[in-house]
Amino acid sequence: MTEYGRGAGSEPWHPEDPLYGDGGWGGQQAGAGQSPYGGQPGHYPQQPQQSQQYGEWGTGQQPAYGQPQQQSPGYDPQQQGGYGGQQTGGYDGQQYDGGWDTGQHAPMPYGADAVDPYGGQGGAYGGEQQDYYRTSDAYPPPEPPARRRPAPEPETDWDPGPDQGEHAFFAGGDDDDDRDDEGSGRRGRGDRRGRGSGTKKRRSGCACLLVVLVFGGGIGGVGYFGYQFYQDRFGPAPDYAGNGTSEKVTVEIPKGAGGYEIGQVLKRAGIVKSVDAFVAAQTENPDGNTIQAGVYTLNAKMSAAAAVELMLNPKSRNNLIIPEGRRNSWVYAEIDKRLELRKGTTAGVAKKEWKSLGLPDWANNNKDIKDPLEGFLYPSAYPVAKGMKPEFVLKAMVQQATEKYEELGLKEKADDLNLKNPLQVLTVASLVQAEGKTHDDYRKMAEVVYNRLKPTNTETYQLLQFDSTFNYLKGESNIHISESEINSNQDPYNTYTQKGLPPGPIDNPGEDALEAALNPTDDGWLYFVATDGMSKTEFAKTHAEFLKLKEKFDASTKQ
Repeated sequence: MTEYGRGAGSEPWHPEDPLYGDGGWGGQQAGAGQSPYGGQPGHYPQQPQQSQQYGEWGTGQQPAYGQPQQQSPGYDPQQQGGYGGQQTGGYDGQQYDGGWDTGQHAPMPYGADAVDPYGGQGGAYGGEQQDYYRTSDAYPPPEPPARRRPAPEPETDWDPGPDQGEHAFFAGGDDDDDRDDEGSGRRGRGDRRGRGSGTKKRRSGCACLLVVLVFGGGIGGVGYFGYQFYQDRFGPAPDYAGNGTSEKVTVEIPKGAGGYEIGQVLKRAGIVKSVDAFVAAQTENPDGNTIQAGVYTLNAKMSAAAAVELMLNPKSRNNLIIPEGRRNSWVYAEIDKRLELRKGTTAGVAKKEWKSLGLPDWANNNKDIKDPLEGFLYPSAYPVAKGMKPEFVLKAMVQQATEKYEELGLKEKADDLNLKNPLQVLTVASLVQAEGKTHDDYRKMAEVVYNRLKPTNTETYQLLQFDSTFNYLKGESNIHISESEINSNQDPYNTYTQKGLPPGPIDNPGEDALEAALNPTDDGWLYFVATDGMSKTEFAKTHAEFLKLKEKFDASTKQ
């Protein structure tokens, strides 16, 4: 075997190849049959000497399969391999000896097909490959014309017409004309899919029909979903027409609910057809944003606009409205009526369950309080409908009152008003609510309470002398009370005989009365008289002024 790049012929690959032996990088070639690793010859199947080759450097040629490739010798004048010896190498796959051109050649391990620009494949592993180096077959004569294969036609982006290669199906010709004529030498575009396939390609009527159906179905599907998308985004929202059916539906709108949440409640109940339709109708209505929380009785399958109009009508509201200044006894009776319960049911629940209804820790701090819930059923509108439990309704009212009192800061302002606790602040507000006739005189009424509670009061000596407290303990609303009846009663709620505030609130004050209790006037008012016996209240600072006001009252009530 000759050294790599210097012998006249090619030998099969072997461990004694100079690439691995002393003749490789910087050494001498190993002897025949001698292994460079341990001296034992390796047993490998016969295989041609191979190396990946991608092109000829400097010659512009690329030999065909089995043809020798000219090799440029290495630079070393001593013709020794490696650094200081003969070197095998290559640039872009070219084998390189390391010297100036001496005309020597080395075999190309992987030949390239003259037709295929990407090169052919070598022999199989362990196969034989003849060496034509320096023989008459090194440059074989051209193949006969019958075996020659024309060069591939250049590809362009041009789409041929019916007479230049387009399929008969699209050109309107016969399907039988669509063939790949193997003997014609004309390959066309089919050459990339396999040489000499020659299989007949047909589009049967069923296949064509399938294509049309699939294509048409796809267009139909896209059109349908496109229409749905347009309707969802730009079309009108689904809506019923008219005022609905005769079926009545009761719904509860929670506190703080906006248009979208209200629409959801109505849609779930079958009142409106879509949430978007309700939101649009509420937006278009000038009063749409004034819809309040509560229970509403509406019709099934109403148009969104009709539902908004009916919800703005007080007749549709099925709420229990607690007016300012109402006592608990009145509230209990109204709850019984709404829930269609036996009279006294809610009062019994309140008396039994008051500890579990959410009262603040400062409530009911006096053993003389007649009703622990008095003052904590805050005036407002509450959803109360048949089927609900009394304790549920009472708990909602107590929660509303507790939140309001925390908001107003009753607990923090008690000391500033010289009161013992926030319950006394609430009690003052209940007195203002009961004795005041108009919103304008609430602050004056609050000042009267605080001035009479002062230790320096030498006019009434800390006696409030309010008819409202006596009427509360009696469960009445009487403005004509005899002195003998008042003076003979020693109940803690009788402010004619008991100094200071009553044990607890005597009604459920509203926000105006609460604000007045927290911010009274400072004008020195000490007396007041409802001079017309109804709604007109006048105030006085001295006892003499009070007597004059009393004369006016007597005169108005005698007529």
